[in-house]
Amino acid sequence: MKDLDVEGVTLWKGTEADAVCGVVPDRVARPKDTEALGRLLAAARATGATVTPRGGGTALDWGSPPRSLDLMVDTSALSWIDHNAGDLVVEVGAGTPLAELRRTLADAGQRLSYDPLRVGGTVGGALATGVSGPRRLLAGGLRDLVIGMTLVRADGVVARSGGRVVKNVAGYDLAKLHTGGYGTLGVIASAAFRLHPLPPAVRVVSVPLRSREDTERALADLRATTVVPAAVELDRDRLCVVLEGTAEGLVPRVEETLRALGEDGAEVAEELPEDWGLLPTEGTLARVLAPPAELPGLACDLDADVRGYGSVPAGTLYLAFAPGTPADVVEKRLAAVRHVPDRTAVLLRAEPHVREAGVDPWGEVPGLSLMRAVKDSFDPDHRLSPGRFAGGI
Repeated sequence: MKDLDVEGVTLWKGTEADAVCGVVPDRVARPKDTEALGRLLAAARATGATVTPRGGGTALDWGSPPRSLDLMVDTSALSWIDHNAGDLVVEVGAGTPLAELRRTLADAGQRLSYDPLRVGGTVGGALATGVSGPRRLLAGGLRDLVIGMTLVRADGVVARSGGRVVKNVAGYDLAKLHTGGYGTLGVIASAAFRLHPLPPAVRVVSVPLRSREDTERALADLRATTVVPAAVELDRDRLCVVLEGTAEGLVPRVEETLRALGEDGAEVAEELPEDWGLLPTEGTLARVLAPPAELPGLACDLDADVRGYGSVPAGTLYLAFAPGTPADVVEKRLAAVRHVPDRTAVLLRAEPHVREAGVDPWGEVPGLSLMRAVKDSFDPDHRLSPGRFAGGI
């Protein structure tokens, strides 16, 4: 692919370490900036090369395998931070590590209200997978924090939507369209986000889960309070409520939370655990969406080889299957969820033997015909991450 040797781009042969769901790219390219990225994608279009972007490489086993992968675009050189602390806004390159962004903002007493689900991820990778962590309860999901985005289309044209002003609403839908798109509609080059001040203090109130009935009662009593939690997390062992505010103001809120949840076995911590929001890095991983009231039952009824991590108000439960769980066990669990109305189950990450067994990763996808029409509009040749998304998009 000598035709892909363009100015401002470093090009090398792909290896197993670059594989996307087991598919090894023929070439890997690292553009030095957005303009070089545009030239690269224009050259890829001229040669008919299929393209998949990569950020930190932490989600290369998420989604479905691409049908073809001629060129992987490594965005690691698109790493920069332009922080306007006075306006609570930051613009950041897609290849910027989330950990670096978090440190920069914390130095100014601010944060992007997003809990990473993977260690070592980048801004672009987080946007491409589109999955948000526990504290989206107050601030919304990651896509709700985007106020502007720069991306490169399949034909190499650089496009921008929104801006760096929080009140600017132009182009919001375009940015949201690319969030969670797995690089099937364009390659994200940078994004602008609205920020929030860091809370002066944090308290984590947790209680053991003894039964579905006790969990449902505790959640009902919590909803009847005025504590306004930042997150309400459920796993098979404990129910965790995160409170943010001033140290003095948190005292009565913690007491009210304990009265609602029950003090038997309760623990109160003054900081989040180090692995807060992180999902297991091994084994098959699925995301279940269901009415919030049904989450306690789903979490408490899991088998021994499945661990559940849930954000109750969002109606989201992550099912982490133990490494090596047979494909038929995974398939039966997904089918049990999918046959109930108002529930969906998607495989975020499937182990190779689960993919090879043909387990359906997406299930029924509402609006699939519209999604295909959008794909045809943005990527008429279907060269961007072909097959990575639902319905073979």
